[in-house]
Amino acid sequence: MVLPGALWFLFFSYLPILGTVIAFKQYRFHKDGFLASIINSQWVGWKNFEFLFSTEDAYIITRNTILYNFIFIVSGLVCSVLMAIILSEIVNRKLAKWYQTGMFLPHFLSWIVVSYFAFSFLSADKGALNQLLGSFGVEPIAWYSETAYWPYILVLMNLWKTIGYTSVVYLAAIIGIDKSYYEAAMIDGANKWQQIRNITIPMIKPLMIILTLLAIGRIFYSDFGLFYQVPRNSGSLFSVTNVIDTYVYRGLKVSGEIGMSTAAGLYQSFIGFILVLTSNALVRKINKDQALF
Repeated sequence: MVLPGALWFLFFSYLPILGTVIAFKQYRFHKDGFLASIINSQWVGWKNFEFLFSTEDAYIITRNTILYNFIFIVSGLVCSVLMAIILSEIVNRKLAKWYQTGMFLPHFLSWIVVSYFAFSFLSADKGALNQLLGSFGVEPIAWYSETAYWPYILVLMNLWKTIGYTSVVYLAAIIGIDKSYYEAAMIDGANKWQQIRNITIPMIKPLMIILTLLAIGRIFYSDFGLFYQVPRNSGSLFSVTNVIDTYVYRGLKVSGEIGMSTAAGLYQSFIGFILVLTSNALVRKINKDQALF
């Protein structure tokens, strides 16, 4: 039963590790295939990594990547747990399932589709939001040129698309809590808020910690579709929408250097690995039983 999953990880997670050597080479295609291309490519040492750190955009893309992901982790955790608790308190189970399905659907939409939905609202001339503002006498806003609004737009779009999936995970954990705890609390006179604070949240706390640690491991990665498709690759928004993934993609389109993108991926993985170890060590120091390892 474990074999399919083990094979998947072997072929798609472990074997590709060998390709990280491309990060230290000037990769060039060879007629004899991929392996020959790696072997015959010239060693360039740390040159590919200089692309990320030697430009004036290095600070901007690193800042945006870390801050956005930090906000995504915190807001996602709070909103997902809150939504899961609300859904678990709905008495009508059929109605609760309808709510769950409606919240879960955005998870399956691609960011390309979502970007067109967003454009129908934010278009400068025919966007629904500008038309609504115009009905109140407010001048139309050039949403795709104004950087001030996009940190809020990106956070809201991320929550809208991901909260349904993550809340279902927490909802499953809440449903699995032994009902006798709540019955004992009601006998002792605990109200609903006291039950949530003293039973629900402590019982799902280990799951919250594990998912947060895993999210911290990917804090140097960004959802490419969110930061590239939704702002429609608008150059005037790069200061608030450009992250490591989009920066590398644009650089790859211009230079065609595969080694450069591999170096960026290796850098993100290494930093994420260090962050997971550090975060897990802190959790282990506070409560050994709730650490990942």
